[in-house]
Amino acid sequence: MSDSATKPRPQFRNLGLTDLMSYKLPPAAKASILHRVSGALLFLALPLILVPLFAQSVRSPETFATMKEWVANPACKVILLVLMWGYFHHFCAGIRYLTLDLHIGNAREPSQRSGALVIGVALALTVVFGLKLFGAW
Repeated sequence: MSDSATKPRPQFRNLGLTDLMSYKLPPAAKASILHRVSGALLFLALPLILVPLFAQSVRSPETFATMKEWVANPACKVILLVLMWGYFHHFCAGIRYLTLDLHIGNAREPSQRSGALVIGVALALTVVFGLKLFGAW
């Protein structure tokens, strides 16, 4: 007789919304999820925002002045700030994944540290360039 008949069946529990809110992801998982989000953000923003802005800025001096006035709007600056975060995070996480592909830092602790480092560096770069964007200096 088979031994599999005596084994208990595995139990699968559905996660509720309260379970998801209390679930804590490690930094490497957060960096991975944010890498996908930033890639999708940049992919969608390229034809909708970045290419039209660039095209308007190089067309003529008058269109450049119009674009400059448009970019001076605080709502536009917030959109550009989000795009800057997306670029910085995607760039830093890409470097992290290249080092992981070279089998550097594949163990659990170095991987968690590099995930936290990616999030921290991307946020720090966003703050520095955001201060410049909003005219702090």
